[in-house]
Amino acid sequence: MVKCGVRRAGLQETLDRLYLHYDHRFVDPDPLQFVRAQATDADREVVGLLAASLAFGNVRAIKGSIASVLEVLGPRPAEAVRRAEPRALLGRLAGFKHRWTDGRDVACLLFFLRQMLESAGSVEAFFGAGLDPSATDVGGALASFSARALALDHGGLYRGRRLPEDAGVRFFLPSPEGGSACKRPNLFLRWMVRKDSVDLGVWTSIRPAALVIPLDAHIYAISRRVRLTRYRSPGWPMAADITRRLRRFCPEDPVKYDFAFHRMGLFKKEEEIRSLMRGPAQRPIT
Repeated sequence: MVKCGVRRAGLQETLDRLYLHYDHRFVDPDPLQFVRAQATDADREVVGLLAASLAFGNVRAIKGSIASVLEVLGPRPAEAVRRAEPRALLGRLAGFKHRWTDGRDVACLLFFLRQMLESAGSVEAFFGAGLDPSATDVGGALASFSARALALDHGGLYRGRRLPEDAGVRFFLPSPEGGSACKRPNLFLRWMVRKDSVDLGVWTSIRPAALVIPLDAHIYAISRRVRLTRYRSPGWPMAADITRRLRRFCPEDPVKYDFAFHRMGLFKKEEEIRSLMRGPAQRPIT
């Protein structure tokens, strides 16, 4: 019988090979394209949060929606956000629709961004106010970021003084405390924190070791097939569990494998997925 440690070593070798293969040449199609196209770090974090927030649905629709908002913001998105007025944004985004979100929701997100920049100087600094350097992962910081962002002034874009529970902008800012896997915020953090040929490394206040994998349908399916999680339902516990197991392969950067996993799923590379499954172990790697 081959021991689990041997299986683990073989899986790590395959993961590392796939990580090296899926580099910047495979970014298209991905919302990350819009972030990589920006010239300054200020624009990268603003466009990054916008692009990640809209990263749901099919990739063509995602890219079209991001492009339409960036057209409204113009060539210097961070400067445009700093000047953003809620009603003016709403007027310019009046015809916007992405799945169940609309122009009002995006206008509110951009106004939230303006307030983050005004109060903290950058999105990184605003996020970092809730960061515990001793925490195993960014779960607590994400919960704090979501709560503080949703407590910002909505600029009269929704009824009442406080943000309504049914406000569409809430979908852009989920929290692990509600059980959400926080796929899109975790994707944003991956782009901002990691630095290699794909990710940008704009932020320096968060350790890559603390990141959590952005759990989408591709990551869910592949992780279940290669037994990287004991959970059956997608949510924060599954995302944290997959990350914990990947941390054994790369403690300092467990989310480095996310892009390769996603590309395998997106491009339907069945043979590469099968290569991860080879080996006699029939139980999760513990």
